[in-house]
Amino acid sequence: MSNEVKELYNQRLGRYQAAIALEPTDRVPLAFATNYFAEKISGYTYQQIMYDPQIWAQMEVDFAKKYPEVDTFRTNISWAPPWDITNHRLWKVPGRDLPPTSLQQFNEQEWMKADEYRMFIEDPAGYRMNVYLPRILGEFSERGSTRSYVAFLKSGIAMGMVAAINRERVTRLKNEAGMPVPVMGGFTAPFDFLSDAYRGFNGIMRDMFRQPDNVLEACEVILEFQLTRALATADPQKQLPIFIATHKPCFLSPKQFDTFYWPTFKKGVMKLIEAGYKFRVFLEGNWGPHWHHMAEFPKGTVLCDIDNEADIFKAKSDFGFQQCITGGIPTDMLILGSPEEVRERVKLLCETVGKDGGWIPNGPGHIPQDTRPENFRALIDAVMEYGRYHDGPPPAPKTAPAGTGYVKFPEAGVVTPWEVIKAENGWTIPGDEQLIKQWWDRFERMAYSWLLSQ
Repeated sequence: MSNEVKELYNQRLGRYQAAIALEPTDRVPLAFATNYFAEKISGYTYQQIMYDPQIWAQMEVDFAKKYPEVDTFRTNISWAPPWDITNHRLWKVPGRDLPPTSLQQFNEQEWMKADEYRMFIEDPAGYRMNVYLPRILGEFSERGSTRSYVAFLKSGIAMGMVAAINRERVTRLKNEAGMPVPVMGGFTAPFDFLSDAYRGFNGIMRDMFRQPDNVLEACEVILEFQLTRALATADPQKQLPIFIATHKPCFLSPKQFDTFYWPTFKKGVMKLIEAGYKFRVFLEGNWGPHWHHMAEFPKGTVLCDIDNEADIFKAKSDFGFQQCITGGIPTDMLILGSPEEVRERVKLLCETVGKDGGWIPNGPGHIPQDTRPENFRALIDAVMEYGRYHDGPPPAPKTAPAGTGYVKFPEAGVVTPWEVIKAENGWTIPGDEQLIKQWWDRFERMAYSWLLSQ
């Protein structure tokens, strides 16, 4: 990375970090957690991008260079072959199930039955291996077959390839375009994970009335491996926030939210904040009845993407004094409006919610794929004109913050502990046992994580 590109990277990251922390910076950042517009204008189909890692990486570098004013963005897609390897039924894939130009789609159903809560709670790994995965992974429906074993082998190989692909993308953006990514790692609210992947929307709505204790206990179980997942995937330098997409709060009453959603969500997020991490949270739908809770987190630790269904001005007054917010540009304006309308909207937002910092322009948590290019350019130009706080340089990036003290996280799960395999084989270990054990434990944890996250 040249000195010029390195300086550009540091300026962008420093500006983004300062906005999240509600600290002074030179101008309003252009920091998009999700930017489907980048994929759409690339000239490639979603199928090409999701199946060819080189196209995916090059498309991102090209976008960063085309819009050098942008401070950070990401493409919210995944490498598709791992879904094919297992015949993953939770996902419909462009070019395979959908037109090549379509986004991937999530297939939400009651994959866990209403009477299976205790099975999951008492043995989550066993339940997933023996009951859940045969339902959602077509290649594992005939358990014990050679085909199912080969599918699992291929999936394990793919895990390593996914990690390498993502590292290459991040590295190319940094070294070739001086562009940081907006988030690293992921955490899902336990209630969302239970609803999305297990019970489905209809199932979880019934369960809150029919078996509320099981819902609460299942959320506590899920929290354990969500914390493990977040730690394994987060930025080790703690410079970039962990991403959370919320799904069900907009359908919950305040009482339901406070009872079922908030306790484990807050517990998980606070534990990671105490360890020095920050978050970027997409408040999907109208979070208005619940978003006062965001003020419970320490100031400047949670960047909140506000959806179109909510009022950006009310968000600013309700909790924007405590956390940075993004949003305020309606979807229909970005897609159907004129550059003049976008420009006036951004000007208004810069002069109101962004007047003293703590705001980043955005659409409904993302830049829609059908955004008119001239409207995206108008958004950028308006920020450059109306979103400047001072003429000096942006602050330098900050190093990893120290945690507030010792934070104990749950132990990463394993299926077969080292002591078990050692005893079964009668190994006396004449050499250095730790050299052997560390790798056994590492692969056990990786396998357990894969098992609990599919």
